[in-house]
Amino acid sequence: MSKKSNTSKRYTAEFKRDAVALVHSSGKTVTEVAREIGVSPEGLRNWVNQDKTNRGQGPAGALTSDEREELRRLRRENREQQQTIEVLKKAAAFFARESTK
Repeated sequence: MSKKSNTSKRYTAEFKRDAVALVHSSGKTVTEVAREIGVSPEGLRNWVNQDKTNRGQGPAGALTSDEREELRRLRRENREQQQTIEVLKKAAAFFARESTK
C-alpha cells in the first residue's frame, strides 16, 4: 500500500493541454485516460471542464483561465495596497502626535 502525500502534484500547462487533447482525440473516457497517464480522474476532468470554459463552452458565469489569473493578481494587489494604507495611517497618526508636542 502506498502512502498519499498531503501535497498535490503540479503539472505544467503543456502537460494539461496535452492530456485534454488526448481525452478529445482518443475516444476514451476521462477515467481511462487519467489512469493511462497517471493523474487523478477528478483532476483531469477539471482540466477538461476548464478547457471548455476557455473555449466559451462552459457554464454561464464560469471564469476562463485568463480571468482566474487576473482575479488572483487583482486580489494580491488589493491585499498589498490595503497593507500600504494601514502603514500610511499609522505613520500619519505618529506624525500628527509628534507635531502637537
